[in-house]
Amino acid sequence: MTEMELQSFDTLSAMQLEGSCHCGAVSFSVRSHEPVPYQRCYCSICRKTGSGGFMINLAADAATLKTTGLEHSRTYRAQVEGNGTKVESKHQRIFCSHCGSHLWAFNEQWPELLHPVASAIDTELPVAPERVHMMLGSKATWVEPDDRPGDGCFETYPEQSIADWHKTRGLRVD
Repeated sequence: MTEMELQSFDTLSAMQLEGSCHCGAVSFSVRSHEPVPYQRCYCSICRKTGSGGFMINLAADAATLKTTGLEHSRTYRAQVEGNGTKVESKHQRIFCSHCGSHLWAFNEQWPELLHPVASAIDTELPVAPERVHMMLGSKATWVEPDDRPGDGCFETYPEQSIADWHKTRGLRVD
């Protein structure tokens, strides 16, 4: 984004995101204060349920979610390590039951948040000035992250939240 685009972007209210699956059976809208797709996750769950060897999630206000065709969606909860055994994750991934498009994720630990998958968003999204590559310790050996000067690279999760990343760069829209 140019400096002028960033300045005009900063003055916007929360951004309305419109999204849909590939076949059109499920569509949704949600308001986001953190709409910049900067964070790329390389964990095995995102890699296998996403595309390109990584997944990009955004942050949005869960209370603003509106859907059509929700009856065509399905929820997946991955099995994760918990005290030495496999347990069902609290993280819910929502998919279209017809075409398999991953649409958004929700975690009951943070009921106010929803994480739309950037690849499901039909609204034009801003370009990130830099990116964060996370969970690199889990990436597939064939994946070569396109990390550039200024990008953050983390073996696990970065300490900075999606909201804080946007705030510290003046990219949060209120």
